[in-house]
Amino acid sequence: MHFNYLNPTEILFGRGQIASIATAIPTTSRVLVVYGGGSIKSNGVYQQVVDALEHHQWEEFSGVEPNPTKETLDKAVAIVKEHAIDMILAVGGGSVIDGCKYIAAAAKYDGDGWDILCGKHQVSEATPIGAILTLPATGSESNSGAVITKAETKDKLPFLSPFVQPRFAVMDPDVMKTLPDRQLTNGVVDAWMHVCEQYLTYNHGHMVQDGYAEVLLRNLKTLGEQFDQRDSDEWRANLMWTANQALNGLIGSGVPHDWATHMIGHELTALWHVDHARSLAIIQPSLLRNQIENKRGKLEQMGREVFNLTPSADLAERTIDAIEAFYHSLDVATVLVEHGDDKAAAIDSVIEQLTKHGMVALGETQAIDLESSREILRHAIA
Repeated sequence: MHFNYLNPTEILFGRGQIASIATAIPTTSRVLVVYGGGSIKSNGVYQQVVDALEHHQWEEFSGVEPNPTKETLDKAVAIVKEHAIDMILAVGGGSVIDGCKYIAAAAKYDGDGWDILCGKHQVSEATPIGAILTLPATGSESNSGAVITKAETKDKLPFLSPFVQPRFAVMDPDVMKTLPDRQLTNGVVDAWMHVCEQYLTYNHGHMVQDGYAEVLLRNLKTLGEQFDQRDSDEWRANLMWTANQALNGLIGSGVPHDWATHMIGHELTALWHVDHARSLAIIQPSLLRNQIENKRGKLEQMGREVFNLTPSADLAERTIDAIEAFYHSLDVATVLVEHGDDKAAAIDSVIEQLTKHGMVALGETQAIDLESSREILRHAIA
């Protein structure tokens, strides 16, 4: 193992913690509050923010979409520049927080913000960010990554920068009380996939990261099995904290990562607006079956440690079946139907996008070439 690990985000966890932004943000800061479709105004979160910012100068920007678009976010970038905003407060789930990371970085750049996603501009500064998490799923509240969509060209690309890591994250499980079941289910699946992408690679002997990943997977499996208890304080708090730990950098330190499911799944979202978490559930089982020999050891380990399966020659195969059954138990599909009735054209569209984005050698050993991706899609698309 050889790695550096630092997570500078201050976590403010628990009931009533939204009020703490009154002191977490200096009163001298000019704040831009960014949120999505306005649900925070009906569930009480917005009013808590207003009360906490009583002694601050602040403005607001709404309308950030699920899978945030450059076109919308650039409007907020203009506000930050024009009004000399000192602090961006993201109030929402991963989409809003990801969007604020783009806003923060693009506001310190004179060119087109999309240059950040294309790799033409390396972020060297950003407007400070704080986050109030309303939907647990992505872990974006305490990591340095974001994924942004350019609607005009149907491109969905990620970027990483330590400069956009939130300074603090408020995590109050009470804000989850009004979330629709679909969003809670997506949160379970998204967090599950984040762990898998850092765990289901090859045997490397890193006991802490593997053991912690297995704890998180068992947590999520239990939360899925106890979905009928989702109205309890305990269920909400455990999902919020588990989803955060799934992608705060710790379990991924010093170990190989995959992320192929994400890269292919992003194209399903960009082309057909599939929910991010559901795009991952569509791709993963087919990808694991395609790469089973490369991942057999870790699949067998997951079968034993997470699903409590008995050893057998087909343990890896049974583990994939168990993963797929877990998604089905949450009423999450594992084949794409949103593309219409032309499967061949759909596969070609995804392959064209992967080629365009340079996603031609994916996975922890770069073993997933375009032909492998095509084969995965043959099984993943109805």
